[in-house]
Amino acid sequence: MNHQIFDFDSSKSSCQFKPMRRLLLLVPFLYFSSCIDKQEAAKTDGSIVTTVGMIADVTRQIAGDKLEVINLIGEGIDPHMHQPSKSEIDKIQKAGLVLYNGLFLEGKMGTILKSRADQGNPVSAVAEGIDVQVIDLGFPDPHLWMDVSIWSKVARKIGDELAAFDPDNGDQYQKQREEYQKNLNDLHTYALMVFPTIPEKQRVLVTAHDAFSYLGRAYGIEVRGIQGISTDSEAGTKDINELVSYLVENKIPAIFVESSVPDKSVKAVIEGAAEKDHAVKIGGELFSDAMGPAGTYQGTYIGMMDHNITTIVNGLGGSAPEGGFQNKLQD
Repeated sequence: MNHQIFDFDSSKSSCQFKPMRRLLLLVPFLYFSSCIDKQEAAKTDGSIVTTVGMIADVTRQIAGDKLEVINLIGEGIDPHMHQPSKSEIDKIQKAGLVLYNGLFLEGKMGTILKSRADQGNPVSAVAEGIDVQVIDLGFPDPHLWMDVSIWSKVARKIGDELAAFDPDNGDQYQKQREEYQKNLNDLHTYALMVFPTIPEKQRVLVTAHDAFSYLGRAYGIEVRGIQGISTDSEAGTKDINELVSYLVENKIPAIFVESSVPDKSVKAVIEGAAEKDHAVKIGGELFSDAMGPAGTYQGTYIGMMDHNITTIVNGLGGSAPEGGFQNKLQD
């Protein structure tokens, strides 16, 4: 029997083993600990833990009231940089099933998720293997939810995972998944209708980091991020200057901030363009790596994307209804 010991931050966990602890006590402790873990898992195997809100919302739409869904990374939090707390680690280890994005989105959770998988506990990277783009020095782009048609495929995968986890209710999950996918298809159709209303020369989306590549590919708009696909490093002066020159030369009217990313680099671009006598406005705030506030329309995946699509189109001079495709967006 193989066991792994993970040395969490000592300031947050008491689970460390001291090097000089007597070896005679170590093996029995590992065996006992393994038994406890299995017993705890049996007690809590009804919970589904998700890492980000986009996955959590789809899971809840499909699961209905049959399963408890616990999400870890909430609104306004950058999953690229999120450091899991001891309580979050406990939730991952105790859950019956963990659904996460993968493709290095949850960078600092990687070790914990791998540990769970290595122990044979159910865990699924729902975005991996589905129309993945490779950019940024060969790294995969994890932001699949920006293309609604791709995220519909992820919804299918989540439905299959829930049906396998709870086969007694599998037929109901698949029925609810099909209904949800109809709504996603309507949203995708809306995006295909409104993006072409942006004047062709202004179909350039500039944001703090490159989270919108899938959106650009799906809906015919060029995307430029001040940073790369991750937010773990700041944009350099050269990157900002090159982007400023591009905006000035092409007379791009707007740049967008993100709810989960600081706007420091965005402001630097706006100031740089102003120095060259080109006014660039903030076209609005977009939801990139996190959804809107819980309990709001923008706090759902459909609401998040409806907001993004409508805000981008109107910010770049196109024509989209202020209320979005379901007339649920707030002014």
